[in-house]
Amino acid sequence: MSREPLMNRKLLMFGGGGLAVAAIAAFAAWFFFIRSDAPEAVSLEGALETLRTPTAAGQAGAGSTPAAGATAQPGSGGGSSAAGGIDGAWGIAPAGETFVGYRVQEELAQIGAVTAVGRTSDVRGTVTIQDGTVQPGSSFTANLQTLRSDRSQRDNALRRQALETDLFPNATFTLKEAVRLPAGFANGEAFSTTLKGALELHGVTRDVEIPAQAKVENGLIVVVGSIEIKFADYNIAQPRAAIVLSVEDKGIMEFQLFLQKQ
Repeated sequence: MSREPLMNRKLLMFGGGGLAVAAIAAFAAWFFFIRSDAPEAVSLEGALETLRTPTAAGQAGAGSTPAAGATAQPGSGGGSSAAGGIDGAWGIAPAGETFVGYRVQEELAQIGAVTAVGRTSDVRGTVTIQDGTVQPGSSFTANLQTLRSDRSQRDNALRRQALETDLFPNATFTLKEAVRLPAGFANGEAFSTTLKGALELHGVTRDVEIPAQAKVENGLIVVVGSIEIKFADYNIAQPRAAIVLSVEDKGIMEFQLFLQKQ
């Protein structure tokens, strides 16, 4: 009886085992080092969920850092009116998950296309509402030096490349045109608008129009929005690194704000 079939079966068996081991190793590498758990893009419903789910409240999304002195104070659920009316000054609330961040498409060596998401909850500012109208001059500033993503290498690179946060630590948006709120806003009516103002980023200030949504929930004003940012408009050079094969020449700036009456 020929030994060749038996040898072939052994080779197939060991070869198949080798392929299985390689497949497991590849999956482990993907799961622990490569896979991207980029958080979802901002949405009003997603923001409201952080108030409605006690276990989620106060837990910053992937790549975000807690604001100084912030503590989790989830809303009681259900309530939607603003106590004492809507007029007055509103600042960052400790409840919810306030953040400002970026979303950029990258191509990484031996990994492929990923969505890079970095966020910081180190945000300060005030909105002033008078006679049901958000007043011009309302502004918010984000500390870009505390941006965090899923890769510390990326975060460190941004200190000297692209955003160059060592040189330009802050980004500020200032509202230039008043925003009239609907009559039912104080009682929980959701509202879509365009925020027209000036964005200062990387030492450059440009007029922008940011699509946004807002709603009163548990006595807080919740605001979300996002806008495409072309790097060239703000003199931002695309970052370079050995692992980075390419980066798009634009990205998304997104924000999620929880405001309480002061």
